[in-house]
Amino acid sequence: MSAVPLLRGGGQLTDVCCLSEIKTPARSSEISSSSGAMSAGTPRSLASSGQKNIQDIRHPLCAAEESASSRSADALIHPGSGAATGGGEKDLSLPNGTPVDTSSPASSSSLLNRLQLDDDLDGETRDLFVTVDDPKKHVSTMETYITYRVCTKTTRTEFDLPEYSVRRRYQDFDWLRNKLEESQPTHLIPPLPEKFVMKGVVDRFSEEFVDTRRKALDKFLKRVADHPVLSFNDHFNAFLSAKDLNKRQGLALLTKMGESVKYVTGGYKLRGRPIEFAAMGDYLDMFTQKLGTIDRIAQRIIKEQTEFLMELREYGPVYSSWSSFEEELHDPLEGVSGCVSNCSSALDELTEDMSEEFLPVLREYVLYIESMKNVLKKRDQVQAEYETKLEAVVFREDKKTPVPTDVEKCQDRVECFNADLKADWDRWQNNKRQDFRQLLTGMADKNIQYYEKCLAAWESLIPSLQDKQEARGETN
Repeated sequence: MSAVPLLRGGGQLTDVCCLSEIKTPARSSEISSSSGAMSAGTPRSLASSGQKNIQDIRHPLCAAEESASSRSADALIHPGSGAATGGGEKDLSLPNGTPVDTSSPASSSSLLNRLQLDDDLDGETRDLFVTVDDPKKHVSTMETYITYRVCTKTTRTEFDLPEYSVRRRYQDFDWLRNKLEESQPTHLIPPLPEKFVMKGVVDRFSEEFVDTRRKALDKFLKRVADHPVLSFNDHFNAFLSAKDLNKRQGLALLTKMGESVKYVTGGYKLRGRPIEFAAMGDYLDMFTQKLGTIDRIAQRIIKEQTEFLMELREYGPVYSSWSSFEEELHDPLEGVSGCVSNCSSALDELTEDMSEEFLPVLREYVLYIESMKNVLKKRDQVQAEYETKLEAVVFREDKKTPVPTDVEKCQDRVECFNADLKADWDRWQNNKRQDFRQLLTGMADKNIQYYEKCLAAWESLIPSLQDKQEARGETN
């Protein structure tokens, strides 16, 4: 069961939705007693095939922070079942098999006591900063691989120290993402750069490739650290703080498929996907097509610029060698050779920027789209499970028996999924706008710099040519 981020203590988003444990008989009384308390902290309601509004559902964990009279909501939880938060407490082991003793997700006190390290554009306080740098190559008899230094600075009480510095390899990042995807199925997990590269085409140990991957891994961790739910995941805490992740003993990295998958694989078709989620799917299809076209043309431009650059590098020296045979034209010819050389250097910088800055962002968002489609597919699977169980209740012979509890649980899961997905969609759209504004602004600046350098190079040649003509006129 996943969680809906609810505002608690000082505006902190905390993963506290575990609505499947609420019993049906007590639902109406709980809603009436807590409608005022939930009105300010719950997400907006979402369209969802006739399920109850998420604002009308009260979670029992909220009772611990209110009056003693409301604490009776604990009786709504089934015996033996705990209210799970965020990543839960199951399977908290590191890739080397070592159990990890981690603290619980954030409480409201962490907001009241922490230091204000920085304020982002939205005015939210940030208390977790992560960077990836210092790649190093490791060679052993069995394998050769690259590790990266992961530095963390934080004031969160969930961490024992304010700063950490650990080394991680790509497999560790892959482990983290799979754990996040497994423990937070209702949330959009940022993508990692592709793991496999074509041998003979890209040297995965080259300085350019390693630095490009480092930037992508750094962006991945920053996106997780900025997420109001994922950043409090216990596996993320272990990844940032645990020292020993090197001795790996077989770890299953595949995400467990939910029980609801059988309803989809069985050929079930949704009665009606909510309009907003259908619009999300259509937008992702369109966005994929646009990015694919831009990526294809951009790669063709880079190829043509690279070929043109090779021609320029052969073109300039011809004028230099020619000047040795032309005493009267020596200086102008050398000037032309220098201009061509300067222009080729400027083009080299422009092409490199397009390869290392522009294309990686496009590819990251192509992977982001795949991640979003996977989350949408999981949402549809949960809805299919709910509709299937609901149909079984509608067409049952005994109409007098109450609605089974598992149907209510499925309804809660759909509502949680809808709320989490809608919040992550809005966050993703906001990040996308910022990323592409920055990307396009940088591309404009690089092109302006390129043409300014070429213009300055050729303008510097004109005075020497004019001086040569004036000197020749005085001699005549």
